[in-house]
Amino acid sequence: MIRFTLACASGHTFESWFPSGSAYDEQAARGLVTCPICNSPEVAKAPMAPAVARTDRGKQDRLPAPQAPAETAGPAQAALPLTMIAEPERQLRALLRAVREHVVATAEHVGDRFADEARAIHYGEAEGRPIYGEASPQEARDLVEEGIEVMPLPPAPDDRH
Repeated sequence: MIRFTLACASGHTFESWFPSGSAYDEQAARGLVTCPICNSPEVAKAPMAPAVARTDRGKQDRLPAPQAPAETAGPAQAALPLTMIAEPERQLRALLRAVREHVVATAEHVGDRFADEARAIHYGEAEGRPIYGEASPQEARDLVEEGIEVMPLPPAPDDRH
């Protein structure tokens, strides 16, 4: 693993870990490396000093530990999570969130009775209506084998992951 200090076109600096230098180059070329502060994809490696292992651990004249840079972000900016999500993934998460919100707003939640309710609707034993709920993997397979159209509803994407 290698840690790079990176800087965006707006002057924000941040650090990120990569498996190798070539992994950074590949991710940057694909637009996957973005500034966690302004989301700019215009990111480049910033000059940095290499970390060198010291051999003088027993000496009294050790150099002081480097101090962390002073926090310059305001309170609102400091509270933001520093995620590095590329725009295509951000769009996919928004789409998944919209699909889930639509289903929740327009369908009836039947909980763990989903498989039974889906069968009853399919065979005309219950009123046809959109439903959602929970089913075990085996229950879902059984429904599909019976020709009952079901689809998993992905969990709402967590903005911090």
